[in-house]
Amino acid sequence: MNQVAQNTFEVFEKSIEELQSAMARGEVSCRGLVQAYLDRIAAYDQVGPALNAIVTLSPDALEQADRLDRERAATGARGPLHGIPVLVKDNYDTADMPTSAGALALATLRPRRDAALVRNLRAAGALILGKTTLHELAAGITTTSSLTACTRNPYHLERVPGGSSGGSAAAVAASFAAAALGSDTCGSIRIPAANQNLVGLRSSFGLSSRAGVIPLSWSQDVSGPLARCVEDLAVMLDATVGEDPDDSATLGAADVIAPSYRAALKPGVLSGLRIGVLDACFGNALDETEVTDTVRSALRVMQSRGATLVPVVLPDMDRLLAGSSAIAHEFKFDLADYLAAQPGAPVRSLGEILDHGLHHQALDKLLRLRDQPTQRDTEASRAAAALRQTLRDAVQALLDGQRLDVIAHPTLRRLPARIGDVQVGQNCQLSASTGFPAICFPAGFSVEGVPIGMEFLGRAHAETLLLNCAYDWQRLGPGRLAPFSTPPLVRGAAPGPRHASLQLPLAIAIGYDSPTGILACDFDPQTVPTGTIAITLQRGRPAAAGPVIGHLWRPGQRSGHVELRLSALDRQALASGELFVQAYDLAHPLGAGQQPVRLG
Repeated sequence: MNQVAQNTFEVFEKSIEELQSAMARGEVSCRGLVQAYLDRIAAYDQVGPALNAIVTLSPDALEQADRLDRERAATGARGPLHGIPVLVKDNYDTADMPTSAGALALATLRPRRDAALVRNLRAAGALILGKTTLHELAAGITTTSSLTACTRNPYHLERVPGGSSGGSAAAVAASFAAAALGSDTCGSIRIPAANQNLVGLRSSFGLSSRAGVIPLSWSQDVSGPLARCVEDLAVMLDATVGEDPDDSATLGAADVIAPSYRAALKPGVLSGLRIGVLDACFGNALDETEVTDTVRSALRVMQSRGATLVPVVLPDMDRLLAGSSAIAHEFKFDLADYLAAQPGAPVRSLGEILDHGLHHQALDKLLRLRDQPTQRDTEASRAAAALRQTLRDAVQALLDGQRLDVIAHPTLRRLPARIGDVQVGQNCQLSASTGFPAICFPAGFSVEGVPIGMEFLGRAHAETLLLNCAYDWQRLGPGRLAPFSTPPLVRGAAPGPRHASLQLPLAIAIGYDSPTGILACDFDPQTVPTGTIAITLQRGRPAAAGPVIGHLWRPGQRSGHVELRLSALDRQALASGELFVQAYDLAHPLGAGQQPVRLG
């Protein structure tokens, strides 16, 4: 193999098919892919943008890669995942790495065997590169954890990635691996997929095994993949679905699984599709209109390509959704059952975690509430189960009565919350309570460059249709955009800062770090001329000045070092030469001179 090619192979945004083809041609080995992904993780996970998406890395990933390379040379590839590095959410058991579920209390838990889906991936030839962060115990949708703190959204570093599979989503978006596993009890695959411009599928209940996944609610938990494109999602699905004697919900799955979800992908399905638009799931508050407008715009594009949009109402939806969740009735007991089966578990119950204070303060109120039930089978739990059946019947009747193929709505009604804030506006419960499959795929972007996702829900076992809807939209929609914060590496490292020197009435040195979006400005404050009102950073052109986006200097300022984090609009202006520094003084209150920021 060409050693130069081996050391310089670019994994950024590469699909599973592209990676597999490169290995088949001898352009790169599995070891080369592993090292390339490790380099990206080293460059961006704990430094630079500091996404904080990885909990732990496989201690022998390179040795595993060598074994897979030798096997390929001797007998050929096992299939499309042979030698492909993937990541798994840290609530999946792995025999070679701890499984913490994001909980400080479980940081030392070492399961004896892999979870079923991890075994399936290894059997398919995939390499498990490491484990990803998640919202503690999968009990939330912002990815906050007593073990790993907060994970960042690579498209907007001050916002959450969603959750609970936030680390898996952020890592895939950042090209830390080809794809990843998540889990979804109420949106935990779909919400992070929406927030990271990915595709994520909550499959029909019972299609994939949950054995070896730390539970949140055995009645609602679903395991499955996230990926950057539909083809990769289908390849991962092919490798992981199926019956498992350790999960009774999967018995009979073989009768409903497609021979190959990847082979079944075909364009054109949107033409003639009847889409039920569930208006009640669209927000109309001021901070919801951007999401609503983006998703409705996407639906209009689908309509222009032959789809039929049918506004629909699900009677009594709010009551059915509010009362149908099983999580509050099952979590405490399902977690205890899992821990009882782990001989080395450091704690044995949710109550013990709470007693020792081994949980994040953001979850304190919720976890204490979920620790209150004293028995699993109660009148309340039976009522919730009855509501789930009523809701399932109502959705089935809506699909049948309106002759719908799918039901559409935004995955979240609002943009991802800023880190530390509460996320509101989720539309996760319809699929979770009915057990029907739902796929999340990109609808577009906000003005800030934050991804916005939309969701199609279908009948039981309609995975092939849902995948094809997302596959067709992938050709017609906004297209894949990588996050600004994790660009291709330069000789195995993050690109270095770019610089500019400006001469206003004073000299200003500027440095720009693209992975963080931070513009650093340095000058001698003693050289600021008397009478200066302000020195600003603005968008626009000399003939059409735009708004002030930050101050380099203002009255009373003593420091000559200023850092400004640029927004998506600011970064676009910088790239197009429409970002400038302007001075204002008493003699020139409308501007004493401006200089464009042109980076070398």
